[in-house]
Amino acid sequence: MNDIGLLWIMFSLFVGVSLAIDLGVFSKLRRKKEPDHHIPPFKQALVWTIVWISLAGIFAGIIYVDMGSEKLAEFVTGYALEKSLSVDNMFIFLLIFTSLNIPHKFQHRVLSMGILGAIAMRIPLIFAGVTLLEHFHWMIYLFGAFLIATAIRMLIQRKEKKIDIEKNIAIRALKKIMPVDLELKEPKFFLVKNGIRYATPLIVALVIIEFTDLLFALDSIPAILAITTDPFIVITSNVFAILGLRSLYFLLAGVMEKFYYLKPGLIAILLFIGFKMMLAEIIKIPTNLSLGVVLGILGVALALSFLRARRHIEPPE
Repeated sequence: MNDIGLLWIMFSLFVGVSLAIDLGVFSKLRRKKEPDHHIPPFKQALVWTIVWISLAGIFAGIIYVDMGSEKLAEFVTGYALEKSLSVDNMFIFLLIFTSLNIPHKFQHRVLSMGILGAIAMRIPLIFAGVTLLEHFHWMIYLFGAFLIATAIRMLIQRKEKKIDIEKNIAIRALKKIMPVDLELKEPKFFLVKNGIRYATPLIVALVIIEFTDLLFALDSIPAILAITTDPFIVITSNVFAILGLRSLYFLLAGVMEKFYYLKPGLIAILLFIGFKMMLAEIIKIPTNLSLGVVLGILGVALALSFLRARRHIEPPE
């Protein structure tokens, strides 16, 4: 069949209906009187994580039926790549909320807006990246070198325990627009005092998250463009991976430190994809092999992390 217009319509319906249900559920929770209901429970986060992954799986099946096994492999590889890189980004989210002293029960409001902003930001960046590669093929070497440099930067950078809010470039830009009140009194993005509108820690967190996601997109989009330059595959795999981030964040928030070997795994993936782009004219690596390498590295990283965590919690003999 390969009707790309119909696929775009189906994708839009998938995303639109799912977002309406997802955000509607959390809106109802916000109307509850009990403050604890603001906190998405672990079971609810688990259910929504399964729902988002299942939706991506169903859509992957539609791609297979309509576009064939090659496009299916590209979608799954892109989805797995984006999902794995975004898990590392969750450490940044946790760091932002901790630095601004934003309680767990208010974090979902920031993440909801952040995800919508991330989707709106990614789509034009993806089209720009695809256009550059189509008109300037040599850009593939630049993207590859950039991914290798990103991997090296991740390897040597120190782990931060707190963000210096005053020195953050996104917050300095925000302060030029309006005053900022870093004392969180209620779950609002803005508040008015003495007739002056102030930005609250929630909008500060949102600005930092969006700025961070922009930087993150500059890493992840070139990586997925090494798999495919089909805008439909790149956009759909990106969006499906992003949509499940909020539920995945609340699911993993308490155990993120246990993913000890995730970062080395992501560094290895970025190096693999970077060199794949750099050597594209010499060595043609099939998409299925790329998928196997990405999933293999992730599997080893997660397995080693699990074994390390299990070894540390075992009582001494």
